[in-house]
Amino acid sequence: MPRIDENYALARIDLPGASTHGWQVRLQRRGVKYAKYFGDGVHGGSENALGVARAWRNELLRQIEASEQARICTRSVRNRSGVVGVSKVTVVTNGASYRFWQATWSPAPGERRCVKFSIKRYGDREAFKLAVIARKEGVGLI
Repeated sequence: MPRIDENYALARIDLPGASTHGWQVRLQRRGVKYAKYFGDGVHGGSENALGVARAWRNELLRQIEASEQARICTRSVRNRSGVVGVSKVTVVTNGASYRFWQATWSPAPGERRCVKFSIKRYGDREAFKLAVIARKEGVGLI
């Protein structure tokens, strides 16, 4: 998980008239809103409530990040590799055929980047792994 501001998505709630004192975590990802309140009284004071709120937020961010990675790297009905932008290709040159795992991405509108990893040189699994890494780097996930 990338380093974040220690108070990211945290808000202090103090409503003396309603006897409400605590920390609230609120954030939104892909249209889904997440929120949870951590009261001082329940958690043994403001500092403890803040610590529990931060821990909950950090775990939520880890889960969201994991689901984003899964979404990006899940099987697609549009290809057989299981990773969007990664495909197995065969190139025929002068009658000889060469097999590669290829990663493609678009760094900007109208631009296309492509990198191939030889199955003969790296083996099928390693060439595939390298293509997945190249794809992630190309789209800015790494």
